[in-house]
Amino acid sequence: MKNEAESWKKIYIGVIGGLLMLLPTGFFFMAWNEEINQLQHTVFKNKGNWLIAICFFLILGIMLHVFKGVKIGYYKIGSLIVSQLLSLMCTHFIVSVQMILMIGKVALILRILKVMLKLLVLNWLSMLCITLIFTPVYNILFPPYKMLLIYGNYKNNLREKILTRSDRYTIKRDMHYKELAEKGIKELLDYDGVILNDIPSKKKNEILKFCFDNGIMVYFTPKIPDIFVKEAEEVDVFDTPLFLCKNIGLSITQRIVKRGMDIVISILVLVITFPLVVLSALAIKIEDGGPVIYSQERCSINGRTFRLYKLRSMKVDAESEGGVQLAKKSDSRITRTGSFLRMTRLDELPQLVNILRGDMSFVGPRPERPEFVEKNCQKIPEFKYRMKVKAGLTGYAQVYGKYNTSFLDKLKLDLLYIEKYSVLIDIQIILMTLKIILMKENAEGISE
Repeated sequence: MKNEAESWKKIYIGVIGGLLMLLPTGFFFMAWNEEINQLQHTVFKNKGNWLIAICFFLILGIMLHVFKGVKIGYYKIGSLIVSQLLSLMCTHFIVSVQMILMIGKVALILRILKVMLKLLVLNWLSMLCITLIFTPVYNILFPPYKMLLIYGNYKNNLREKILTRSDRYTIKRDMHYKELAEKGIKELLDYDGVILNDIPSKKKNEILKFCFDNGIMVYFTPKIPDIFVKEAEEVDVFDTPLFLCKNIGLSITQRIVKRGMDIVISILVLVITFPLVVLSALAIKIEDGGPVIYSQERCSINGRTFRLYKLRSMKVDAESEGGVQLAKKSDSRITRTGSFLRMTRLDELPQLVNILRGDMSFVGPRPERPEFVEKNCQKIPEFKYRMKVKAGLTGYAQVYGKYNTSFLDKLKLDLLYIEKYSVLIDIQIILMTLKIILMKENAEGISE
């Protein structure tokens, strides 16, 4: 029954995902036929029209995949709506450029853009309706999983995080792994799934085998070695299965390509955002008359230190009392202008200069202050592994975590990025950063 329910769930999500792509493509096809196609010197017919529609469909599909906008029931409605809007904006931008180049008449550019802007609004409203209608239906058809949470000695707030998704999970019970040993492993049969929250490897393996044998879902928090082997290469030279962990960070080719991307993207973003930097600098100066740029020593690849630049968002001499410390919720040191700059991430823009200089990359683990690196390496010796690559302006931990995500969880996210690195992942993270800027919860400071 559990496997059958999962199959129906995948079918439902697939059908709704197809609808999210087909309906906007249909509206585009009508707009193309009725307005844009007529602007060409030679009007397309039959196969040409279908080819244009297929191009739109494929681009939209790629963007929805990048921004994760099709998984109804998997992500929160707010996250889906933002993802779908960004997917449509990117798709309509790319297709608009394509239409302008195809028609090739400067006088018609505004007319094309007007049609595409109206189409963008129509398509977003159609996606909005689909999401708002079919997400509640999903929740009715597929009730939350009944979960058993098994925890170890490590204290974290995973339980509280899971409870924020009561539409997907219901924790019926939680217990220490030693308590399960007393009651017997067959108790797992009473639940849809099990969450293993940092329990010893021996016990985890025992539970994994039992769940595999009985078709029970297992979620578990990975330990650092689990991440190292996640992207291991399969070696099929012998008749004994082998996995290879190279543990070398990025290859020379990857570093060259990544550096080229850094230079091109940072120059492009600097040109586009220069007016915003100037306006932000004026706002900082007007508010308290202090310096506009704030620099700080940070660590990058192999622990190398450099001066990181930011637009100042705190009061002058903010650390004169209390010394080095992370920003907190409702931090009194943050100025009014600084609060806006942090929320919109505009305070990070001067780091584009750091990228051009080669201190940082556009994507990578966020550069930490030497004091925090030393402190965290004492607590978690593996923390130094995140410095196998250059620090980044944005990264895996920024896209999938929050400012107040624990250092251990940030470390795991950064190591996941290093282990599975590819150019496509860098592009996806850059695009996903646009979404994160719009999600206020990701900018929260740490709790007291």
